[in-house]
Amino acid sequence: MSKTWFITGAGRGFGREFATSALERGDRVAATARDVSALGDLVERYGDALLPLEVDVTDREGVFDAVARSVQTFGRLDVVVNNAGYGLFGTVEEISVQQLRDQLEVNLFGVLNVTQAVLPVLREQGAGHIIQISTIGGVVAFPTLGGYHASKWALEGLSESLAQEVAGFGIKVTLVEPSGYSTDWGGSSATHADPQPQYDGLRAAMAAQQAGGKIADPTGVGPAILKIADADQPPLRVFFGSVPTVIAPQVYAQRLQTWEEWKDLSVAADGD
Repeated sequence: MSKTWFITGAGRGFGREFATSALERGDRVAATARDVSALGDLVERYGDALLPLEVDVTDREGVFDAVARSVQTFGRLDVVVNNAGYGLFGTVEEISVQQLRDQLEVNLFGVLNVTQAVLPVLREQGAGHIIQISTIGGVVAFPTLGGYHASKWALEGLSESLAQEVAGFGIKVTLVEPSGYSTDWGGSSATHADPQPQYDGLRAAMAAQQAGGKIADPTGVGPAILKIADADQPPLRVFFGSVPTVIAPQVYAQRLQTWEEWKDLSVAADGD
C-alpha cells in the first residue's frame, strides 16, 4: 500500500534521498525546500506524485499552510520526516548568542512547528509516523559542536516525550541518529563561529583524529528510511551508519560506570 510523505529539507542531502526513494517505489511526497527549484528534476521525473513546497520551517504560518496544502492535494499524511536543519561549528566560548538562537530556531523550533501542524491530521486519521532526523550527536557530544548538540539533545527529549503522548492515538515516533555522511552538512549549509586562537590546538587535534575516519554514503539512507516507515513496530531510536554502533556503547558504558562509582553519593543525596 503506497504512503504519503511530508519531508522537510528535501532539496538536497538526506531529504532528497528520502524523497527519491519514496517516489521511486510509487509513494507520494510533499517535499519542502527553501528553494523549490532544487526539486525541479524530481517534478519532471515523478509528476503529480511530488508536491514541491517552498517553506522555511521557522515560518510557522508557512509550515501550517504547507501541511494544509499537502492534505488537500493528497488526502492524508502517513509519514512525516523532520529533516531540515544545519550544523553550527564553534566552541561554546566562540559561538554567539544569536548563532545559538538561530540554531535552535531551525533545528528545534522548526521541528516543533511541523510537528504541531501535522498532529491534528494524524490524530484524526488515527495513524501516522513522525520521523525526526537527529544525529549520533544527539546522544553523545564532541568538542566544537556544543550549540549543535544543544539543539539535537533538546530534539531527543522533545521527541521521547512526544512518543509517549501520542501512542494512544496510533501515532508512532522515531529518532534517526546518523553518523557522518558525505553531504553538505559541514559545508555551505553550515554556520561557523569566529575562531579564537586559544582553541587552534584543539581544532588541529580533532582534524587529525577525524582524518581517515569513515564517511558513509548517503545513498544508503533512502532504503533505510523506507524500512523504518514500513515497520509495524518501529524503534524509538535507530542509528544510520556503522560508526554510532561503536561509539554509543562505549560512551554509555563509561556513563554507567561513573554513575555506579558515585552511587553512594547519589543515594545519600536523598537526605534523611
